[in-house]
Amino acid sequence: MLEIVDKTIIFSFIAGAIGLLGLILASVALLKIKKINQTNQTIFSGKNVKSLESLISDHSEAIVHMDKEIQELFEISNRIHNLASRGLHKVGVIRFNPFKDIGGNQSFVVALLDGKNSGTVISSLHTREGTRVYAKPITKGASEEYQLTEEETKAVAAAMLQKGTKV
Repeated sequence: MLEIVDKTIIFSFIAGAIGLLGLILASVALLKIKKINQTNQTIFSGKNVKSLESLISDHSEAIVHMDKEIQELFEISNRIHNLASRGLHKVGVIRFNPFKDIGGNQSFVVALLDGKNSGTVISSLHTREGTRVYAKPITKGASEEYQLTEEETKAVAAAMLQKGTKV
């Protein structure tokens, strides 16, 4: 009889341990489910979404729309960049006296260049009889068609020394 009681106590102890282990495992599972529900509430907050699939589908459509807008902005940026590269970025001005009999440096040269050192050089020669203005095209820092005077060369060099605007 003592043997039966010992076996009953041992089986009761084992059953209690298994029950306690089951209770611990159930508590752990309950905590994990609670954490998953909190994550789902964060994901679905503010949305009338019934499933994760519909949420992903909505986000996918939004991403496609944003990608189109980004492409449009990229094209606009390229057009602005092309326009800006053709604008004036560098200016060089030289005042000088071309004739010894006229006082003061009333003549001048202005070099107007773009980011690629192309543009124009404008010369104004002041004499007693009047003022004459000349313009010469500049390509990559030099004039291909016309010979530049010393002052025009200095004005172009002064303009090219400027860094200009980064485009």
